[in-house]
Amino acid sequence: MSLQAANGRLVVWLTLFVGLLSQIMPLPTIVEAWRPDWLLMILIYWSIALPHRYNILTAWVLGLALDILLGATLGVHSLAMSLVIYIAILHCQRLRNFPKWQQSLVVMVLICIYHLVVYWVEFVMDGAVFHSDLFLPAISGLVIWPWIFGFYVGFDVIIRFVNGEFSFSFNFSPS
Repeated sequence: MSLQAANGRLVVWLTLFVGLLSQIMPLPTIVEAWRPDWLLMILIYWSIALPHRYNILTAWVLGLALDILLGATLGVHSLAMSLVIYIAILHCQRLRNFPKWQQSLVVMVLICIYHLVVYWVEFVMDGAVFHSDLFLPAISGLVIWPWIFGFYVGFDVIIRFVNGEFSFSFNFSPS
């Protein structure tokens, strides 16, 4: 494995780690219900950008880590994330070509699916009660997706770096 590929993977795993930390970071109670699913959105991005490398197994492992950090029933978030990432990878070629507003709508639907699966499992296991604020993170994800992931130039450089295609070329030739 080349140094560039190793550094690229490190960048991706650091972004996923930051997403995991932002899921457990305390927020004021007034905005807690609107907390975006940072880890899920970052994982959706990387699974669309590099589906052969960041896939269902990655979602499963990060979901288990989230279950442990949140103190949830083990496997709840893993199942939901794996299902969402499966859908994202299944349609990754199409999603890459969508404009940002359509991608935002798809991400909102994926986040809704995630929360519905988590709610369904918690309902079956513990008898959880449905709350109307279940879909508020999907709305905040809809708003945040173009701002966070709309910077194609920066993420294109990261993708090329991850793939080992990124190189600098300094040609200083006298004219």
